[in-house]
Amino acid sequence: MDFWRGSADIANEQTQDELAAAGLTDGLPVVPPTAERVARMLHACGLEPGGVLAVLPPCYHPATWQDVAINAVMAGCRPDYLPVVGAAIAAIATDEFNLLGIATTTGSATPLVIVNGPIAREIGMNAQANALGQGNRANATIGRAVHLVLQNIGGAKPGENDMATLGQPGKYTFCCAENEAGSPWSPLHVERGFAASASVVTVVGASGTIEVVDSESQSAADLAQTFAQSMLIAGNIGGAGLFGGGEPLIIMPPEHAMVFHHEGYTKEQAKAAIYERAVLAVDRLSAPIRRRLRTNAAADGIDGEVVRVANSPQDVMIVVAGGVGRKAAYVPTWSGTTRAVSRCVGAALTSGPAR
Repeated sequence: MDFWRGSADIANEQTQDELAAAGLTDGLPVVPPTAERVARMLHACGLEPGGVLAVLPPCYHPATWQDVAINAVMAGCRPDYLPVVGAAIAAIATDEFNLLGIATTTGSATPLVIVNGPIAREIGMNAQANALGQGNRANATIGRAVHLVLQNIGGAKPGENDMATLGQPGKYTFCCAENEAGSPWSPLHVERGFAASASVVTVVGASGTIEVVDSESQSAADLAQTFAQSMLIAGNIGGAGLFGGGEPLIIMPPEHAMVFHHEGYTKEQAKAAIYERAVLAVDRLSAPIRRRLRTNAAADGIDGEVVRVANSPQDVMIVVAGGVGRKAAYVPTWSGTTRAVSRCVGAALTSGPAR
């Protein structure tokens, strides 16, 4: 690799220091959000700068399109990424997502952005090899822009309102598209009631990723067992006595999905097969947690001797993504009250502020 042969930009180094000192970056260098760059991005999307897109906790500041564009510029977005960022912001601002809890918890929860429909292909998002990793500008900068907006407009600044004990790498950027072409099932947005031709963003309150490796299992039952056991993480027990709470997500590569499909499993049947096996005896947990779970169960009139990954099979989410290989990811969701939220990309351009 050779060094850069263009001219040095000493002024940019000073700009980076000033933006970092102002607390406006995520610790990485950003693109300076000049008036020209921001105006060009808004003009390309036909957006008025003063239009309010959402009101964002924890500080409940209104996020205008200009605010969102400034952060999208800093993240390195191209102008045609802005509608996707806007849809994600509208989604995380809804009550059911519970951004206040996710943004301020001492846990590691953070928004995961999943994109479906034509827009993902139009802007060149990665849904295949290394979909959750580095190397794709759209994935990287869209996710980064959402987190910069949450920090700079919503006020979720580390150590101030964002009280995460450790955090996670996904708090820099956490975004991918679904591999609809490689999936044997209906894509996520269709499953959630949108037309196949719609461009849709879904946000999930994600607590991290756990790699699930199974290259040996050739039957749906065996593979379901691997996924189920991978989801039984004692450290993810939430206040409601559920592992992860919310809607635990499996990001499944096409090769795993085809194992279920070849035996005639629908996505709903695959969820049920995994859910039925994802059960942990309370006796395997620590004494204080056992007491709490049994006390809560007695008050609710339910079985206090086992815990499950979710309230029902329907709460388990499956998204097909990734390339060649039988390596999946389990994404536990925040143990507080959170639900995945989906928004059409076009709707975010014209609707009022989300709350």
